Amino acid sequence: MSSAAENGEAAPGKQNEEKTYKKTASSAIKGAIQLGIGYTVGNLTSKPERDVLMQDFYVVESVFLPSEGSNLTPAHHYPDFRFKTYAPLAFRYFRELFGIKPDDYLYSICSEPLIELSNPGASGSLFFVTSDDEFIIKTVQHKEAEFLQKLLPGYYMNLNQNPRTLLPKFYGLYCMQSGGINIRIVVMNNVLPRSMRMHFTYDLKGSTYKRRASRKEREKSNPTFKDLDFLQDMHEGLYFDTETYNALMKTLQRDCRVLESFKIMDYSLLLGIHFLDHSLKEKEEETSQNVPDAKRTGMQKVLYSTAMESIQGPGKSGDGIITENPDTMGGIPAKSHRGEKLLLFMGIIDILQSYRLMKKLEHSWKALVYDGDTVSVHRPSFYADRFLKFMNSRVFKKIQALKASPSKKRCNSIAALKATSQEIVSSISQEWKDEKRDLLTEGQSFSSLDEEALGSRHRPDLVPSTPSLFEAASLATTISSSSLYVNEHYPHDRPTLYSNSK
Repeated sequence: MSSAAENGEAAPGKQNEEKTYKKTASSAIKGAIQLGIGYTVGNLTSKPERDVLMQDFYVVESVFLPSEGSNLTPAHHYPDFRFKTYAPLAFRYFRELFGIKPDDYLYSICSEPLIELSNPGASGSLFFVTSDDEFIIKTVQHKEAEFLQKLLPGYYMNLNQNPRTLLPKFYGLYCMQSGGINIRIVVMNNVLPRSMRMHFTYDLKGSTYKRRASRKEREKSNPTFKDLDFLQDMHEGLYFDTETYNALMKTLQRDCRVLESFKIMDYSLLLGIHFLDHSLKEKEEETSQNVPDAKRTGMQKVLYSTAMESIQGPGKSGDGIITENPDTMGGIPAKSHRGEKLLLFMGIIDILQSYRLMKKLEHSWKALVYDGDTVSVHRPSFYADRFLKFMNSRVFKKIQALKASPSKKRCNSIAALKATSQEIVSSISQEWKDEKRDLLTEGQSFSSLDEEALGSRHRPDLVPSTPSLFEAASLATTISSSSLYVNEHYPHDRPTLYSNSK
C-alpha cells in the first residue's frame, strides 16, 4: 500500500482530469465497486451464521451485472461487468470480529460517492476512501491478491489469538471483470483519519538506503517523509509513558513475528503525528473541512481500527489526554523531546510483499553496489529484527528518559552508604585479626588480657560495642564475622590462653 495515499490527501489540481486504471475510468471503477459490494453483502445476509471452515477460504462467488439490469441486479450506466467476491464467509467473520455490522458496512461504502485519493507511489494503484472516513479501498495487482488468498487461513488464526494488532484489517477482497480486464480491489481500515490533521507523516522501514522523501513529494501540502527525514526532524524520538510504551512494543514484536512466519518483508510503519498544541489554533479551520458524515456520528464503532485500540493492553495516558478530549480519534498520546503533547496514528502497511525469487535477486544486486544491511529489501528475519530495533531505539522511547528519577538517586546514595559501611567493617575486622596475632605471638598473660578487656570494653561477656556493629545490624555476614572474633577473645578461650601463658 502506498503510504502517502493513506494520508487521506485528495488529488490536488486535477478535479477535471479523471484517472484511469488498466484503461478503465476511475468513475466506472467506483461505481462498479459500490454496485458489486452492495449486491454481494446484501446477498450474504440471507446465509445462516456458522463457523468458518477451511474450504471457505477458497470459495469465489461471481455475479454478472449488465447495464440494463436483471432480475437480481439493478440497472446502471457503466459498462457490463462481472463482480467476484473471494472468501465471502471468511471476510464476513473478519468484519464481525471488528464489530462491523453488515448495514454499517454497506452504508459506509454505498451511501455516498467514494473519494479518490492521490497516489504518489510507484505502484500505480488507485486509492479510495469512504465518505465517513472508515474504509480505504485499494486496487491490487494479481500477485498481491493471490498472496492475500494464501494468507487468509493464517490471518484468521492470528486474529483469533491476537485481535489487537497494527497489521492491516482486511474486510473484503473483490474482482471486477469488464472487457477482458481484471481489476482486483481490497477493503481495509483507514489508518490516518482525514478529519484529524497530520502535521507530519512518515513511512518508516528501518533502512537508510534512499529513504528520504523526494523533492516532488516535499512540494505537496501533506508530504510523506521517510526514515532519514525522521532522524533529522525527530532526532530525539517520540516519548510515551511506560504502560503505553510497553503495550506498543509488545504489539510491534508480535506483528513482526507473524509477518516473519509468513515470509513477508518490505513492509512499513505508517506514522501520523498530530500536535495538540497546534490544533487549538486550527480548530475552526479543521471543523469546516473534511468532517465525517454527521448522520454517522456515534453509530458505528469499529473496535480495533484506531491506533489506541490496536495496541496490547489499555495503554492509559498519564496526562489523561484520551479521557479528557473526546476528539482524539483514537490517537496514541505521546510527547516530543521538547515536551509538546502529541497524538500518534499508526499502522503497518504494505504486507502483501513476500520474499520471492525476484525480491531475492533485487537484494543480491543492491548488496553488490551498496551496503546490503541498509537496503529495504532483505530476508524476512533480518528485516523484522532491523525494523524492531529501529522502532525501539530511534523512534519510540519511554518518557522516563527525559529526566533522572529521584528514586534512582536515593538508591545510589543508599548503595554508597552500604559500600562505606562495608569498608569500615573490613578495616575493623583486619584490626581484630592483627590484635589476635599479636596476643598469641607475644604470649600475654591472662590477667593482662582480662584487664585490657575490662578497661576498654567494660563488659567482657557482651559483644564489643564498635561503630561498625551499628552498621552490621543489616549485614548478616558482618554479624557472623564479628561473633567469630568475639568468641576467640572471651570465656571459653581463657583456659587455653592461661595455660599458654604459664
